[in-house]
This record gives sequence, C-alpha cells and structure tokens, in this order.
Amino acid sequence: MQERNNYTEIEDFLADESFQIWVRFKNDQQSWEEWTLENPKRAKLVEEARLWLLAMKVTETTVSKATIHAALESTWIKIEKKEELQKRIQKPTKKLWNSHWFRGVAAVFLFGFIASWFYNNHYATRNSSHIYNELINENKEGLVEQTNNSNMPQIITLSDGSSVLLQPNSKLSYPKIFVGNERKVYLSGEGFFEISKNPDKPFFVFANEIVTQVVGTSFRISAYDNQPNVEVLVRTGKVKVQPNETVLKSNNDEIILLPNQALRFVRQNLTFKKITDITKDESLIQTTSNIEQLSFEFTDIPVTQIFKTIEQAYFVNIDFPKEKLQDCHLTTALNDQPLPEKLKIICKSLGNNTTYEMNGNQIIITSDGCN
Repeated sequence: MQERNNYTEIEDFLADESFQIWVRFKNDQQSWEEWTLENPKRAKLVEEARLWLLAMKVTETTVSKATIHAALESTWIKIEKKEELQKRIQKPTKKLWNSHWFRGVAAVFLFGFIASWFYNNHYATRNSSHIYNELINENKEGLVEQTNNSNMPQIITLSDGSSVLLQPNSKLSYPKIFVGNERKVYLSGEGFFEISKNPDKPFFVFANEIVTQVVGTSFRISAYDNQPNVEVLVRTGKVKVQPNETVLKSNNDEIILLPNQALRFVRQNLTFKKITDITKDESLIQTTSNIEQLSFEFTDIPVTQIFKTIEQAYFVNIDFPKEKLQDCHLTTALNDQPLPEKLKIICKSLGNNTTYEMNGNQIIITSDGCN
C-alpha cells in the first residue's frame, strides 16, 4: 500500500480498488481512514476523491484509470469552455476558476456529468448484456437455446405450433414442450413471432428489460445487447408490453399495442415511447423486413406463387412437385397464422395426399396434385 503515498491526483484514488471498496462498502481493510488522518493536505484530496466516487454510483467494484481519465478530460474541456464564455461576457477582477461561485457550479456540473457518463458507458451496457443469461438461469423448465450465427434469418418452430423468424446474431431459449398455463420464451437479438392462438395459455417473450404478452398474434421484437433501444412492433392482433420487474424497476404500467403500432424502450433514460403509426417513424420503416411487408391474402393465386411468397418472407427453400401443382390455384387468408399453420392450410386445401415436412429452413411438399 506504499503506492498510495505517491497519489497526487483524484483519478489515482478512483482507480484504486481498495479505495473504492472503502468508500462504497465501508470496508476499511487497508486502513484508509487512519492513513488519511495522518496528513491534512492528504485528507482534503481524499475527501474530493470520495465525493467523486459517490457521485459516479457505478455498479462495478473496479474502474480502470484510463476510463476515469477519459471522463475527467472530457469534463474539464467543457468547464474550460464555460470559463472562456464567461470571460467574453464580463470582465472579471480575478480568474473565474479561482472564484468561490464558479468552483461550486463546476463541482455540480462535474458530478452530474461523470455520473451520467458512467451510467451510459458502463452500467447500462453491462446490464443489458447479462440480463438474458440471468433470466434463462432462473428458469427451471430446462430450456433449449438456438443461436443464429449465420448471415440469414432462421425459422424456429415451437411445440405449440408458433414460429419465430430469428435474425442473425440473435438467440432464443424455449422449452421443448410448454407445460403449465403459460408459454415463456427468452430472446436476445431480434425475432419475428407468429403465435398460435390459445386464450387459456398466454405467450410471454422476455427480451432483456421488457416482457411482451400475447394470446395469438404476429409481432417483431428487437432487443440487441449493443443497441440503445428495445423495440416491439405489432403486425396483427394485440400485445401487452411491460417492464421486466426482475431487472428494471419502473412506474410504467403495461402498454397495449395494436396493429401497425410500436413501442420503443430507451435504455439511456429508461423511458417508454409508444408509436401509434409506424409509417411515420423513419427508423422503423428502414428496418421493416420482408415478412412484415408481404401480404398473405390470396385470391385465385397459383400455388407456385404462394410458395414463392413464403420463401421470400421466411427465407426458406420449398421443394415441391412442380408438374403436379403447376395448374393449382388457391383462395385463402394466411395473414394471422404461424408458418406451420400456413403450410397445413395449403396442404389441406390442395388435398390429394398433400403433406409437408420441415427441417430447419428446408420445406418438402409431397402431393398427387390438387382437387
């Protein structure tokens, strides 16, 4: 501990792990209090460092010196600009920084800026990256985790017939079979959900800081760890969105979203913004996927064209007997159906021993033709 005898700057103390533990947890194993009282000049510097650390309110027990230095540098630049501006406005009798008034203002500004800087660059990012793991570790059902490490969306079919189009760099955890009176899955990243209707068994998607509840509908959730926002966008049906109280304390009540509405959770200030018309939000328009744009209302449409629409929407390959089905037409509405249900309806409509088999993003249709 002799090293602390050479501390001359506030950031020296802030980078010392034992100092952080003493200030934040009142654990004085390294005799900081006794060491501080040995020298009045030292005591003043220690007190300033203590106030800085309390103003930061970081959740980590260790903070790197480089990180602290970056925060200090950025803050001093802002203070110097304020001082220069004051000099232009009025002619001071002495240096502004030496005035008692400016010292007080600078201290308040400095503490507020550092606390905000640390939350935005340290606390928020850390929490959002760990929430998914914490949630699935708490689950006792025995979950299956599927990760999309490819550069194309992947289709996942759940035991209840619901489907999820999982985007690249995303992962979904879910039980092999839904038991009990609820259906729960856990998302990190982005997925488009089409939920099989079951009023007696509501469906919940836990996506980091938010929870989305549905009965039967289609919607998209984007909850990447490294993005500033979490978003829920509804295509059909109705969903309820609320904060995940296990990781986020909030006064927000549940928010109901209808078709073409969205909700944006802003991680920086922990606020929710409801968007009543997604067509007027530029960022949502830019991220709209094929499945959200394509219509599944078909009136006397060749079944070959219907298969092509499904391929474009779900990024799947459909292998079917083209010669036997080339003259087949269908009239059907499939907008509010998960992919497996869409395929069942098509096969039943065609008749003649038409069936399908799914293996990942590959779908095989067998048929003797159409009725």
